[in-house]
Amino acid sequence: MCQGRCSLSRELKSAVSSLNSLTIVGLAVLAIASGIYTYIGVRGLLNGSNFLVSSAAIAYSVAVSIGIYMFWSYMLRILPLLTTTRAKFQMCIAMGIGCVAIVAISSWLNAAALAGSAAVEQNLAETVEDYQESLKSAYENALAVQGILPDLERAADNFEQIAARELNLGALTGRAGSGTVAQLLSQTAQNLRILEEQVINSRSDVELLYEEGTRDLTIMRELVSSPGEVDARAVEFAQAASSVSGIVAQLNQNSLAPAVKRAAENLNRGFVIPVATGQSAAMRDLQRQAVTSIKQSLAEQSEILVKAADTVLAQEAVQTPRYVPLSPAEAVLKYWSSFIPSWAGAISIDLLPLVIVLCHTIVYSAIRRHEDPLPIEETITLQDMETTLGAIARIQKQANASTATPDGRRMAAVEKTIATARQSSSVSDIKDPLEALTVAPPEKPAAPFMAPLRYIVPRKKKNTGPTRKH
Repeated sequence: MCQGRCSLSRELKSAVSSLNSLTIVGLAVLAIASGIYTYIGVRGLLNGSNFLVSSAAIAYSVAVSIGIYMFWSYMLRILPLLTTTRAKFQMCIAMGIGCVAIVAISSWLNAAALAGSAAVEQNLAETVEDYQESLKSAYENALAVQGILPDLERAADNFEQIAARELNLGALTGRAGSGTVAQLLSQTAQNLRILEEQVINSRSDVELLYEEGTRDLTIMRELVSSPGEVDARAVEFAQAASSVSGIVAQLNQNSLAPAVKRAAENLNRGFVIPVATGQSAAMRDLQRQAVTSIKQSLAEQSEILVKAADTVLAQEAVQTPRYVPLSPAEAVLKYWSSFIPSWAGAISIDLLPLVIVLCHTIVYSAIRRHEDPLPIEETITLQDMETTLGAIARIQKQANASTATPDGRRMAAVEKTIATARQSSSVSDIKDPLEALTVAPPEKPAAPFMAPLRYIVPRKKKNTGPTRKH
């Protein structure tokens, strides 16, 4: 059993020793690879001349590579050697802080290098969808005013008919001809016709704006998926996005609903009630009834147009979209959930040495469990030997100074013990090295007068037989 445990311990030590060079090379390769990807990520964040950007990116990436290599070298050399739970816990806390720092200074930049272009393209694609939705909403709002067109046509027809009747027959005033009422009705009908024509013409303008916005959106979609550097495509994308934003703003301002509402409100307020001029009372009553009927018709038409205009105006105005360019690093952070594999690879290349550190810790613990404890002669230190020899020298000095004292026997015994310890071939023969220095307590001196006392004072005996004579 002991031989098997010792053999396993030796094999583990040999394995660790043989993998030492490979471990160092592996740490260096991982640190250099992380530095390269960090350089690519940092370069996308910096602005300025090429020389300045390259110099700053190289300096940062070299510092990151050296820092990562030093950190994992410390962990790999120190953590497996710790034996107490408290020390291991404290070192694990330090290692956790270091891992967080590595992710902060390197891993997210590695992710930007791995998936930065794809993240920027995703940002462009989502921006296209936002612009398309805004353009469509603005187009629908602009066309909503076309729903008022039938009401405008009916109102204009009614006023034209009333004006014609007043002009030809004098239906309101009882006097045919172009009077004040006839002119007012004709002007109102003419205003409604002009507004009707504006609504009809606005449809063609809205269609032209929508077609132009659709062409710009097509260009934006092509830029998202076209080959080439994403930075150059992002510049052209921003130009097309700016054009679409302008079109959306024009569509918001192209609505004629406010003009229709104002015209409808003026129909009833601007109507002048003519004075009845009939020759008879019956004729004057008939004229008043006609005027009242026309006024009621105007009020109804005005209410219908105002409600239709309010329905259009109640629609929420479309917010003009705004394109915000993102760098590869910013895009990776914003759309991190879409690039989890890239994040996993970027973090793993920095934290992979953590697995090696844990493996070394487990192996060293197994070595300590399976190896036999060393004998005492292999564990005694130079300080222990110096302390022991110093104590022996002091004891010898005291023994030489007090050989003539009554404690001579005690010192002789001590000298004998010391001589035995010196002549011993192995220190392990003594269970406790301090036993050799232990001074035996002095023997209790015998009372010389007790022996004669036993003869002077005879012991009383029982009367069991004849007494012996001396």
